[in-house]
Amino acid sequence: MAGISLELDGKVALISGGSRGIGAETVRLFVEAGARVAFSYHRAAMQAADLAAECGVPERCVPIRQELSTPADGHALVAAAVRAFGRLDILVANHGIWPPEDAPIASMTEAQWQRTIAVNLDSVFGLVQAAVAQFDRQSHAPGEAAGHIVLISSTAGQRGEANHADYAVTKGAIISLTKSLSTELAPRGIRVNCVAPGWVATDMSAATLNDLDLGPKIAAAIPVGQVGSPREIAGPILFLCTPLAGFISGEVLNVNGGAVLAG
Repeated sequence: MAGISLELDGKVALISGGSRGIGAETVRLFVEAGARVAFSYHRAAMQAADLAAECGVPERCVPIRQELSTPADGHALVAAAVRAFGRLDILVANHGIWPPEDAPIASMTEAQWQRTIAVNLDSVFGLVQAAVAQFDRQSHAPGEAAGHIVLISSTAGQRGEANHADYAVTKGAIISLTKSLSTELAPRGIRVNCVAPGWVATDMSAATLNDLDLGPKIAAAIPVGQVGSPREIAGPILFLCTPLAGFISGEVLNVNGGAVLAG
């Protein structure tokens, strides 16, 4: 008996920040699920090329070099993805920065504050705006969603993060954006949801997690007793873009080993 599965055959996805970490695993998983995937990178050209080669022929996976720090950058990335595949069905706004050095609010530079907001929030606005316009221009089968948007937040967006207020502010705004867009766009068939990871073993967090003092303390504070893997975040992102999640909109899906409920 045929049933609904976690397949994305015929769908086109754009994943920002897709060359490494959570983004790269999401690219892999979406390609495995049958989607054609465009993903962005900025500096990691070698990793992006390797990932595209791993995922198959250019007709299935296309890397796009794009700085993401302004709304115009977001528009440019969506346009490039549509040029590559002719349409867009899914946007995963995964890119972002987390300045690793502690920066108390009294000494945080305006440049750091502005840079974090530009990358983590301003460019997301541009991505979403352009994706929604593209969804509205396209036809879709009866009963199917007109488009899926998954925004990536963090436990920091819900609990805050001392000495990283710039990062926490942007991730909190992503949650508010998810809820606002869900109310606005659900009647038009566009599903908007959010995945909120905690500590995940990626390049961005490696220096902290590999610290002989901090690493074990971080793992011990997570109820499941370990940090997450990129694949464990990519799976829920995929789920939210399938028909199995068709009745989910405006949700903040915590994928953090229970950490957001502890402490």
